[in-house]
Amino acid sequence: MFSVSMTVQPQVTVPLSHLINVLHSLKSSVASSNSATTKSKKQKEHTSESNLHGTEPVWSLRELGLSELGVQQLDELVNSVMPCLRQQEAPLPSNPSSQTTWRTSHLSTHSFFYNKHGFSGGSKAMAPPVFCKQSPTPLQSVCSELQYWPVWVQSRGFKTLRNKTRHTQSAFHRPLESDGFTSSFMKGFLTRDKGLEIETLDRLLKSRNIPDGHQEAFKSGFTEGFLKAQALTQRTQDSLRRTRLILLVLLLVGLYGISKTPFLSVRFRTTSGLDSAVDPVQMKNVTFEHVKGVEEAKNELQEVVEFLRNPQKFTVLGGKLPKGILLVGPPGTGKTLLARAVAGEADVPFYYASGSEFDEMFVGVGASRIRNLFREAKASAPCVIFIDELDSVGGKRIESPMHPYSRQTINQLLAEMDGFKPNEGVIIIGATNFPEALDNALIRPGRFDMQVTVPKPDVKGRTEILNWYLKKIKVDPAIEANIIARGTVGFSGADLENLVNQAALKAAVDGKDMVTMKELEFAKDKILMGPERRSAEIDKKNKLITAYHESGHAIIAYYTKDAMPINKATIMPRGPSLGHVSMLPENDRWSETRSQLLAQMDVSMGGRVAEELIFGNEYVTTGASSDFDSATKIAEMMVTRFGMCEKLGVMTYPNLTKQSPETQAAVEHEVRVLLKDSYERAKALLKSHAKEHKNLADALLMYETLDAKEIQLVLEGKTLDTR
Repeated sequence: MFSVSMTVQPQVTVPLSHLINVLHSLKSSVASSNSATTKSKKQKEHTSESNLHGTEPVWSLRELGLSELGVQQLDELVNSVMPCLRQQEAPLPSNPSSQTTWRTSHLSTHSFFYNKHGFSGGSKAMAPPVFCKQSPTPLQSVCSELQYWPVWVQSRGFKTLRNKTRHTQSAFHRPLESDGFTSSFMKGFLTRDKGLEIETLDRLLKSRNIPDGHQEAFKSGFTEGFLKAQALTQRTQDSLRRTRLILLVLLLVGLYGISKTPFLSVRFRTTSGLDSAVDPVQMKNVTFEHVKGVEEAKNELQEVVEFLRNPQKFTVLGGKLPKGILLVGPPGTGKTLLARAVAGEADVPFYYASGSEFDEMFVGVGASRIRNLFREAKASAPCVIFIDELDSVGGKRIESPMHPYSRQTINQLLAEMDGFKPNEGVIIIGATNFPEALDNALIRPGRFDMQVTVPKPDVKGRTEILNWYLKKIKVDPAIEANIIARGTVGFSGADLENLVNQAALKAAVDGKDMVTMKELEFAKDKILMGPERRSAEIDKKNKLITAYHESGHAIIAYYTKDAMPINKATIMPRGPSLGHVSMLPENDRWSETRSQLLAQMDVSMGGRVAEELIFGNEYVTTGASSDFDSATKIAEMMVTRFGMCEKLGVMTYPNLTKQSPETQAAVEHEVRVLLKDSYERAKALLKSHAKEHKNLADALLMYETLDAKEIQLVLEGKTLDTR
């Protein structure tokens, strides 16, 4: 059955046949002056339609609210509701009595137009016919009543259900649509302007069949429930209104950064520069007297102090001081302390900033903070700006697609240091551990003109630093700081401060009133080799092997001419080692002779030689692996770097992989010769001092740790009465 659907609401459609019947009844009630033949014809068609489609509900004009409409107005309503149909001529059966309930239809063809319209180019498609029920369609009926030409309309008789089992029904097998829903819907659609019918409380009492004696109680209970529901709804609305207001206030507070409470809001950092004004720091309590062990660096910075104290002394001659001073050195050597001492000596404002404080995730924050820092400093000139860890903000500029705006901060720093606007009276001091990572434009003359190297302190500097920190704690007057300084080669100022602090903690744990040399030695060994492993359970055999191993090192070091003096020997496990022998140089060695290098190799071989002589070649241990590493490195350096090999001569071989196989074989042969000769010298020396070797091993087994004086007494055959 062909039907035109009119959409009123989403997923709600009305078949055209129902609308036609409604309009048909409307026009029938209005046009009372029509001819009897026309009425008879309408009744026949209505009867036929009712027989085919079921009984359609008919409403009066008064019930539909259209009692004042005339025929002409009703025609206009029909024309506005129904789509205008093109008048085209289509043949109708000439003999009504010959009409049957079956007519010819066509199957689906290869053309979409055939399937849609049932004909092509005005002519009917000739396809294999089938039979289907024929009756005046609703569209033909309304066209006849409205005096339009009849049309041919295709009737499609199949429907696909959206489930696993698909059913196909022909037109004469498909059940008719339910009229209950459609009729009630059309009635509501046409009478929607009349308003909804509200059910009263009395009608509700009657429908519920409530007795007369309970009606008053029902009404009062209904009223109380309604009032309580209304009050609950009001409270809910008020609560939601207050919640929305609180959330809005918190959102505004978080966006503008007014509230500083992290639990109530998210504070966004602005891009207007630093979070607050840059306040200088007065460094009156820090001077050059507090800086120890870097005399050369202090002398170079003294010129900056003189300029800050008396600028006219330099400007009267037309000269000018460097704008920037770069402090370069390993970590912990006192670069920050030197910068503070410069500001303290000159008594000028000191602006401190770290390189990591400038760059953040927001574009332009670093450059803005650089401008803010220099603007505040220029207003307080003369002053000192100290930028620590300069390499984090002044690194080399590279093209990076990940950070396209990373160069803005260093560009702003370059412009502020030596740009179009001068910054007279502002001294910039930078500190870095990696000067090779800085941009070349930053270290050119005019910006960081002068580089001051702050190296690790020598023996004299370490002694001064130790004495400076020992003054701050309670110490034994008999402490010799120079002995500790000799045994701390490579220590920086921060390392020495940590050593003194560890010694003070050890004395406090032991319940002593002051720090002695024992605590200082303990702290030094702990820093160099790790803490003692007193909980390690070592059997007697391993202790005996360790005692003879360490005694072999000590014997070679004591009786070899150019070896470093012994400081201590111990078989107490520390870190990965089961024992060690520490040696102290008399002074810092800036260079070493060939005999000194050979002596170091002999001392390294002493441990393995002692094991072989005492326990035999079959019972040597792996404890000499680190000794062989150090001896091999010394031999390789002598051959490939120091030119101390007669066969290869004074020639360096920095990369053996690029050398010929013959050269590599020659280098390896000479290294083997040096190591073999060192091993033989150590063996001969231990054989000649076998008695001293045994006495020293027995003393280590008894006392575990011996210092230099005690080792000397044992090797001289004396007893350790002090123990």
